[in-house]
This record gives sequence, structure tokens and C-alpha cells, in this order.
Amino acid sequence: MSSSNKYIFSGYDFGGYAITYDLHTHTTYSHGIGSIEDNVSAAVKAGLSKIAITDHGPGHLTYGIDRKAVPNMRKDVEEAQLRHSEIEVLLGVEANIGLKGNHLDVSKEEISAYDFIIAGYHYGILHGNCVPNWINHHVAGGYCKKLLMKKNTDMTVAALHENNISILTHPGDKGPFDMRELARACAETDTLMEVSTWHSHLTLSELVICREYDVKFIVSSDAHMPARVGDAGKAIERLFAAGIEPERVVNIVKK
Repeated sequence: MSSSNKYIFSGYDFGGYAITYDLHTHTTYSHGIGSIEDNVSAAVKAGLSKIAITDHGPGHLTYGIDRKAVPNMRKDVEEAQLRHSEIEVLLGVEANIGLKGNHLDVSKEEISAYDFIIAGYHYGILHGNCVPNWINHHVAGGYCKKLLMKKNTDMTVAALHENNISILTHPGDKGPFDMRELARACAETDTLMEVSTWHSHLTLSELVICREYDVKFIVSSDAHMPARVGDAGKAIERLFAAGIEPERVVNIVKK
């Protein structure tokens, strides 16, 4: 795509758009404060057509899901679906990107337990450059930044190419990444790039970079409490500010 600024101009209003479905929400199965039923009820109240429960993958050291709990999660999702026929309820997982195996903390054999996979980079996983990334961000800005950027980018690109990932969550968060390489890989693998209201990434400047590539975007709440399910206004505003056309965002509609 062209890097032209033709879509950035005064008067174009993303405020007239609303989120239609939310595919990134958390519950008490990881570190949210509501149940699956709570999130689904909130989505119904918000008028959404679809909601996904996507708790953190099992490799996270402090708030990853318990692998043994996945059948119970599926049961909760199915029961919520029976109670709320007006909305589609899905079970996904926000896998953690890392350096080992298939570069996710959900193995290829485990993927079939979910309706789809989303994935992002987080602190708190083994074999994921977590300590140097944390130091770079919190203590010494620029610490090994060039090397970290290559390592972070390479493992994320590998995860995208080795797995069927539907959404790359909050790309650019918690470490330096080459956004051009991430956008190129998402275009090659038909992976949506998330714009979240829980994280600042994708930032405005990152979105301007990513818009040059043939990628589509999705807005999400990344809700950790039921009251935030469907909250995507700030994400939509950020997309507008970066000059992303509405048709490139898969889950917004004109009000």
C-alpha cells in the first residue's frame, strides 16, 4: 500500500462508528474479575453480536490458565451460549509468544481445544526475553534495544508463520519490535492487528507504519472486568488519527 497521507484530513469522523463484536476478553480463569457468564451478559447488554473469552495462555507464570481448567471453560461457554441465543459465544486463548517450540505456550496439539487462537507478547513467561525487555522498558531505556528488537521481532514472526493465529494482540507492547516486519508478517499470514483500549499499542506512530501494508485491523476491549466488554471508543479514535480507512477494520460499523 502507498504511504501517502491522503487519508489524514480534518473532518473525517470515526466517532460515527461502533464496535460490533469483541474477541479479546478475560475472566477469573486468568486475571479478570468476572466470570464467563458475566462477560457474556455484559456483551449482550452492549448489543454485541459476538464475544470471545480469551484468557491468558498456560505458560504465564502468574496468571496463565490451568490446562486442566480448559474443559470447564468450554462447559461454561456452552452453557452461556444456551442462555444467550442472541449472541455468539466463542472460546479462544491469548497465547503467549516465546522462543521455544512453536513459539507459543499453547502447543499445536492443544490448539484444537479452542475455537481460535490470538497471541501476544507479555512479561512473565520463560524463554521470552522477559528480563531484558523489562529492564529496557522500566530501568534503562535503550538497554540492548537493537538486539532485543531483532530477537522480539524474529520470535513473533516465527510464531505467526508456524501457527494459525487470528489476531496479533497489542503488537509493540512490552518491548522493542520492528513494526514493519510485524505488519509484513501479518499481511503474509492473514493475521489481524489489534488496536486495544487496554494497551497503548498499537500507538499512533505504529499505526501509521502498519497502514502501509496490506493488513486489516480489529478493535478490542481486552476487558479484564465485565464493565469494559465492548469498550473500543479510544481504539477507534486512534485508528482515525492514523488515517486507517473504516473498511480495513473488521469489527466496526457505521452507527
